[in-house]
Formats: sequence, structure tokens, C-alpha cells
Amino acid sequence: MTEPDPSETLFERIIAREIPAEIVHETDTTLAFRDISPQAATHVLVVPKTRYRNVGELAAADPALLAEVITTAHRVAELEGLVDGGYRVVFNTGSDAGQTVFHVHAHVLGGEQLGHFGRYAG
Repeated sequence: MTEPDPSETLFERIIAREIPAEIVHETDTTLAFRDISPQAATHVLVVPKTRYRNVGELAAADPALLAEVITTAHRVAELEGLVDGGYRVVFNTGSDAGQTVFHVHAHVLGGEQLGHFGRYAG
């Protein structure tokens, strides 16, 4: 077995099926899987299979792929039964916003009453 490319992100290794994940939905261009540290009753990550560091980079380079990420996020909400009660789609961009994996990803959150967001309360 070869060593993983150190420039690969965790998400690229999940996409390649090198690391197991609970996959919720997949398209030709996106993969949706459950977050291992959920911040809501339902917490699914949607990633494009092509790596871009953040949502701004993705929007500038491939707006159609960004639209597919959003479409996949909505499909996940449908599959998870979140549409009627509501759900949140969040992109963290940069470390100050809480981005820890620099492969753009949308968080689909729901399944319970969500709190407000904004200033760090820690």
C-alpha cells in the first residue's frame, strides 16, 4: 500500500473510498456524507469531487459545480425529511469562520430547532 499524498485532504480520501464514511447521496460531481462530529440532529457534508479550497474559489472557477453542490444539499434535505421543518446550508470560508478542511464543503443542518449563529460565544 502506498502512502497517502500529504497534499490530499481528508475529503479527497473519503471520495476515493480510502476512508470510510456514511454516504447519504452521490452524483457524478458531488458526494454527501454524515459529519463525524454532528452539530445538529442531522448534519451532512456535501463536497464537490473536484477540490477547491473554499466556496469563493469554487464560485469563481466553476459556478455550475457550485450550483450542483447546492442542488445536492437540497436533495439531502429531502432525503433526510428536513424540507418541511427547515434546514440550514452553511459554508465556512477560512479558519476564522471555522473551516478546518480546505476542500470546499456545505454543511446541511437540521432535524431540530437550530440556534442563531454569528459571534463566537466561547
